Amino acid sequence: MSAPTGTITQAAPTGVEPPAPRPESRTAAVLALARFEARDLLLQIPVLAFLALYVGYVAWQLFTTGDGTGDFPVLQDVDRATQATSMLPAVAVFICVNRAVLRSRRHSTEEHFDILPMEHWRRTVAHALSVLPCAALVALVVGGQYIWAALRPGAVGHGSPAELVVGPLVVLLAGVLGVLLARVIPVGFLAPPFVVGVFVVTSLVSALTQGTHWVRWLGPVVEDMGADPFPSELLGRPAAWHALYLTGLAVALLCAAVLVSGGRSRLVTSATVLAVAATAVGVAGQSPGEPASLIAARDKASVSPQQVQTCVRHGRSTYCAFPEWEGRTADWAASVDRIQSRAGGSAGGERLTVRQRIDARYGLQSDAAIPPSATPGTVTVGTRWGGNRLPEFAVGVASVLVAGDEKTAGQMCDARVVTVMWLALSTQSDPLASLRNVRLDDSIKGPAVALAPTSPVSMSAQQTTVVRELLGQPHYSVAAKVKAHWTELTSPKTSTARVAELFGVPAGGKGTAADSGSGSCGD
Repeated sequence: MSAPTGTITQAAPTGVEPPAPRPESRTAAVLALARFEARDLLLQIPVLAFLALYVGYVAWQLFTTGDGTGDFPVLQDVDRATQATSMLPAVAVFICVNRAVLRSRRHSTEEHFDILPMEHWRRTVAHALSVLPCAALVALVVGGQYIWAALRPGAVGHGSPAELVVGPLVVLLAGVLGVLLARVIPVGFLAPPFVVGVFVVTSLVSALTQGTHWVRWLGPVVEDMGADPFPSELLGRPAAWHALYLTGLAVALLCAAVLVSGGRSRLVTSATVLAVAATAVGVAGQSPGEPASLIAARDKASVSPQQVQTCVRHGRSTYCAFPEWEGRTADWAASVDRIQSRAGGSAGGERLTVRQRIDARYGLQSDAAIPPSATPGTVTVGTRWGGNRLPEFAVGVASVLVAGDEKTAGQMCDARVVTVMWLALSTQSDPLASLRNVRLDDSIKGPAVALAPTSPVSMSAQQTTVVRELLGQPHYSVAAKVKAHWTELTSPKTSTARVAELFGVPAGGKGTAADSGSGSCGD
């Protein structure tokens, strides 16, 4: 009898475990899960909404003119300005990553993971890696924001790579913190109140420590805004140490999440030690306050700027600027030439010294006023340019041409103000709009104070009326009268009514003591 045909299957011996997955297959599995979680994270409504808000706000800043100062960016301020906005996507990433890690608990599938070949700690790594695309997107926005500013014709200064990486690092840190929180406290809906709690605690610590240097730098973002732009060498920000601190902290939190998840290999332990050491080094490097050398350099730049500046000649006048602003002297010269071309007497050919000045003695957060110079023929210009800074600088130039020096101009509130304001504002593209913008009350009627780089100019209601009438006339006709009556127009004894008579415009009502030329300031 013949044997039956067919395939004979031999059962595998019992008690023999299947071969262990190769390391490369485990890595591929982690990366595959990370790709899936990254795609899911980017499709979460909070992440999409906050990323759209973040990108939209940055684009609005780039493509809107604003007050005009954005046309002349200072790059050592631009890099810091990219940091605070990164908190928008960071909060969304923190909440959504935390929710993604807890997905299995919400759906009651956590126990099924025990039968899968991927260990618990590898899934933790995959969730942390899923944050990388969001951080990369923020890095692209930050890079585009900086490049856009750097390519502008009026850009000056130098940015810092260490400042630019803070935004992406903050997003990465927020995502890793969300993973760790989910592993340590696996409770749903904890992330939103955690964010609120961190904000409250941070505010309390800031209030109690009164902005102590080392405490402020423990936070993710330290902008230090408020003062006019400083030269790069006067910033004194430990940006590189702070970037190291954020990087080390992100890796340390990731290692802590892996350890909590059961990944206690020698590699994880070594990475934890290195990350904690890097964080400690970063904290130590960023904690010391401003060194004595930086304080001395700031004092020199504030009190004796001529020792650190470069001076160039444009036409008849000299223009002195900090090294990073040398290319802007041509813009200052163009403004000065337009004003002097409408002045009379010796002022039309006076040799001015336009000097860039800052007050860096009180740090990056202090908007300290610049004291007026008593040196005849010296005009102050700041480190900002564009927008309202143009008519303000013009007021400063005209004040010196009329009064002789800035200190005397700051005490001037007689009828000479009319000549000063017309000289300054008639050279602007929109004189009446410039009059409104340069005054503190944003009006073109009544008494007000007009801003200048140093001391402001006080305008009475009658002087405002005369200036407004003059700005409405063709500048060439008014310029001829200014040159013809320059001596009388620049005399402190001339009343506002007399000035209006010389120009043939309404005086705008009865003059006050200031308008009559008595030298008493008041309205």
